[in-house]
Amino acid sequence: MFSKHTNTQKKHPKRGIRLLAAVFAAALLSIALLSIAFLRTPSDKFPETMENTGGSAKSLSPDDASQASDSASSKRIPQPSGASVSDETSQAIPPYDGSPFVIINNNLPSFTDDELKTTSYAVYGDLDALGRCTAAMACVGQELMPTGERGEIGSVKPTGWHLVKYDGIDGNYLYNRCHLIGYQLTGENANAKNLITGTRYLNTEGMLPFEEQTASYIRRTGNHVLYRVTPVFTGDHLLADGVRMEAKSVEDDGEGVCFHVFCYNVQPGIVIDYATGDSSGEAFSGTENISDGFGNTSPDTTAKDFDTTSQEQSPDAALQGNGTVSDNGADIAGARTYILNKNTHKFHVPSCESVTDMKEKNKKEFIGTRDELIRMGYSPCGRCHP
Repeated sequence: MFSKHTNTQKKHPKRGIRLLAAVFAAALLSIALLSIAFLRTPSDKFPETMENTGGSAKSLSPDDASQASDSASSKRIPQPSGASVSDETSQAIPPYDGSPFVIINNNLPSFTDDELKTTSYAVYGDLDALGRCTAAMACVGQELMPTGERGEIGSVKPTGWHLVKYDGIDGNYLYNRCHLIGYQLTGENANAKNLITGTRYLNTEGMLPFEEQTASYIRRTGNHVLYRVTPVFTGDHLLADGVRMEAKSVEDDGEGVCFHVFCYNVQPGIVIDYATGDSSGEAFSGTENISDGFGNTSPDTTAKDFDTTSQEQSPDAALQGNGTVSDNGADIAGARTYILNKNTHKFHVPSCESVTDMKEKNKKEFIGTRDELIRMGYSPCGRCHP
């Protein structure tokens, strides 16, 4: 009996060692599983909708773009939520919250040193399989900027295009043909590779301030700015969620111009279907003669979608005689005098201080209405607020 008790005491430590080893192995396995889950969290949380294009000029393909969080429907108050860029910071693009743009990558563009040249050029990416614009890139200098009058762009019908009006929008028209690289930078007119369907809000509140900043710097210094705009589409949607804009002044290494932003293709108060470009909102309540594209006009009092490819005139082609705009040559009721800057495509009241600073060759007197000027592609001066 004593001998059996002694043997039992000798075997007990071995069982304890085996138990400790099993516990230790289980702990290691748990740590490994937690590490894997932690490493997977960022990519799962922020599906990519934009690529870091680096030196290439390309836009997202449908395979690379993320799907909308609500896959059952693309209709929504425009909010490209859950989007992110694959820059070094992996910074997420937040939903639209009232600001027309959001800063990306600490406002630093993703150009390489080899791309920062002082020779002007412009390259426009080919349309993708759905006919959508890809990226446009240019090294903009004074030699590339336009010297003549802006031409017509109404012959281009970008994907998602609808001619529709709503109350509450400056000029009433929801969509503009938005240049990826602004006309004031490279002088492109009806280039289908450089025009997307963009809301009035995207055009004037999102993109225009950055375009004017760039153009003003180049005119003032004679330096060059490397400039790239990439439209961002979700899946096979025909209307872009927005555009990514990058720019950096070359000669001073970004001291004059340096930005990297995402501008939202939204219109406050309007629900947009990004898959098709269809929209809904407060119906247009005014009365206006609308061309059907074949020389006929008819009164329009609703937000009817006029699907035509030749509605827009160039700002100067629309000026007739002393500057009065009219479909049939008649005077326009409520017309007043404005001063146009044909270079910046701003319009001013005659007493505006900017008028005295304007070069005579860029100055044009116009008699008509504010809405007509906006439809012609002009935007109101920020000083005199005409």
